[in-house]
Amino acid sequence: MPRASRPPDAPGTPGRAAPSRAGTAPLRTSGRPPAQGQARDGAGQPSPVRRAARPRRRLRWRLLRLGVIATIWGAVVAALLLLWFARDLPRPAEALAPSRRPSLTLRDSTGAVFARFGDIVGTPVHLAQLPPYVGQAAVAIEDRRFWSEPGIDPIGILRAAIVDLIHFRVVQGGSTITQQVAKNLFLTDARTLRRKVQELLLTFWLDAHYTKRQILEIWLNRVYFGAGAWGIDAAARVYFDVPAARLTLWQAAVLVGLPRAPSRFNPRADPAAAAARGRQVLAAMVRAGDLTPAAAAQAAGQIAFPRTRPMAAGWFADWAAGQADTLLPPGEDASLATTLDGRTQAAAEAALRALLAGPGATRGVSEGAVVVLDAATGAVRAMVGGADYQDSSYNRATEARRPPGSAFKPFVWLAALERGVRPDDLVLDAPIRLGNWHPRDYERRYLGEITVEQALAQSINTAAVRLLLRAGGPRAVAAVAHRLGIADRLPDNASIALGTANVGLLELTAAYAAFFNGGQRVTPFGLTAIDAGGHRGLLAPPTPVPVIAPALAAMMARMLGAVVRQGTGRAAAIPGRIVAGKTGTTQDYRDAWFVGFVGTPGRPGGRVIGVWLGNDDDRPMRGVVGGALPAALFHAVGAAGR
Repeated sequence: MPRASRPPDAPGTPGRAAPSRAGTAPLRTSGRPPAQGQARDGAGQPSPVRRAARPRRRLRWRLLRLGVIATIWGAVVAALLLLWFARDLPRPAEALAPSRRPSLTLRDSTGAVFARFGDIVGTPVHLAQLPPYVGQAAVAIEDRRFWSEPGIDPIGILRAAIVDLIHFRVVQGGSTITQQVAKNLFLTDARTLRRKVQELLLTFWLDAHYTKRQILEIWLNRVYFGAGAWGIDAAARVYFDVPAARLTLWQAAVLVGLPRAPSRFNPRADPAAAAARGRQVLAAMVRAGDLTPAAAAQAAGQIAFPRTRPMAAGWFADWAAGQADTLLPPGEDASLATTLDGRTQAAAEAALRALLAGPGATRGVSEGAVVVLDAATGAVRAMVGGADYQDSSYNRATEARRPPGSAFKPFVWLAALERGVRPDDLVLDAPIRLGNWHPRDYERRYLGEITVEQALAQSINTAAVRLLLRAGGPRAVAAVAHRLGIADRLPDNASIALGTANVGLLELTAAYAAFFNGGQRVTPFGLTAIDAGGHRGLLAPPTPVPVIAPALAAMMARMLGAVVRQGTGRAAAIPGRIVAGKTGTTQDYRDAWFVGFVGTPGRPGGRVIGVWLGNDDDRPMRGVVGGALPAALFHAVGAAGR
């Protein structure tokens, strides 16, 4: 059957709107006709698909707008954070200029270096001037991806970040060589997020302004290698006494291993740890393909450090550097020539160490001090200020003040000689009382009348008090002691005759020199020349001053010789040598001393040696007297100086 035709005004007919069911005017849903092909429903409205698409477009638009806003604000926040992190960053171009403390190098009487202070910086070196294995070792152990990374090592940073998150604080770094340069040159060692961000900013700056070779050269020249040495050349000279250009493979491996922990891997402090670290560096070079296993094994087998215990001389170095304070030009590196005798210093250190570890330990002795100086000039040849400088840098030879006991008696005897008393004159050893004080002899027995020389040899206390009275009293004796170099305040009572005043070992030893050099007071000194700013100058030693008549000085030397030949100091005697001196013991065995002279027959000069033993807390020793352990220590030091 034929299809019925649609009426002209039927719904959907183009050009006319269908009337509403209520007979009202036609309703239009839009001010424009729908696009061609747009779906509409039976009432002329957009289809359900059209209505669903519109909210999605609105959502996408809102999300896009929110994204743009978030990006803008994120950029603002990031910029503010960046400004906060960078607000106190140093100017990299200015920080590349080196800044350090001037160095001070001390040399002994033979020219050998025994101490350094300040920052030691060697000659700047380029990679082309160094053996190739120096740079290879640095990259292998510190940053094996150095040549290809963009200044930072993402793998290392990720590893460090994981560890830091586990510990909730910064405990590990993934630092590259470039980052180490940024930190060493510009920043502190603080382990904070801010410092780490600043390090990254500076790392990118360095990577953009310098080549990899230049950055590695900066690292080699500016990193800290311990012992005050900054840079590979300074480290090579400090540890091996060679310039960096002459480093061997095993030496380079040891040095390049130091920056990770300079104190722990220091060859001087722990040779075994330094050697183990050097072997780690060699193994890293094998893994990097820079060495064959055979070459690494050969180099590892060559690692060796001196087996002898290094000379400490720390107390002498501190004392000598203090003397140089007014002589050093500000801001200049300097080198000082000193009076130190390395052989005597080493012997004194070894002798004191052996005594404290052996008989001293069983007798309650924990500390000691030794001073050796030239009798004619006062040049200090050795100074040991304690048992171990690393444990305590307190200098008991120069800073401690202790009562010398009978070691002070020679000043009483000299004061008596100056009043006309002679060594062969008689003096009474018998009980004596001054007010409520009645001094007794150590042996608690009395010898009656004996010679003045015998009284000193046997260290008779009652005779000392009687001679003090003959000499004019305590003030006269104190004046004699001050004239010979004792600077400390002395008591104004008769107990001074028994050594109750506090004195220092160095000044007491120097005061004894006048007894053996013809009556000249000497001033202890330790410097002979200074080299600073390219100029070298000799330092004139202090001029000895006559303070005793030569004849009286000879009498004192004779009587002090009797102390060693037949008196309380017999343990100090050295066969074939001229030895003289005096023992000293204080109440309750709290201090024990021996101060004396050692010379060679037929040779002018000689040395004065002072020894003290005791405890820092003033604890009594177990029966230690000056004629026992101190005299034995004096003997060991004096015999080693032959």
